[in-house]
Amino acid sequence: MKKYFLYSMSAFYTLAGINHFISPEFYLEMMPDYLPFHQFLNMTSGFTEILLGLLLLDNHLRTLACYGIILLLVAVFPANIHMLQEAIEGTDTRFPIIALWMRLPIQFVFIYWAWAVKDYKSISDKEN
Repeated sequence: MKKYFLYSMSAFYTLAGINHFISPEFYLEMMPDYLPFHQFLNMTSGFTEILLGLLLLDNHLRTLACYGIILLLVAVFPANIHMLQEAIEGTDTRFPIIALWMRLPIQFVFIYWAWAVKDYKSISDKEN
């Protein structure tokens, strides 16, 4: 089961990272105004998600990748709060407000997901 979660997580972060370059406006709209260099931060976040998603596939780097994902999720949490605050104030965020509320605890599910697979080793690696 962990193998399924691992490969799903790898695909999720790799594709999400690629999406930062395909649809940057989606991510740029989430960024709080107090953060500088929105384009740079979007590209850095996208590159980081791609890198971490791919590093998950390496048994020797998986734990490091999981810790990196956890740190990334903590780092982007303020943007999720910002988006919710904007919606509460009446700004059209293109998302239902209930989805923005639900997104906050889902971040903790994603953190647990990374934590749960950090020590998974494939069978071929266990034999060596």
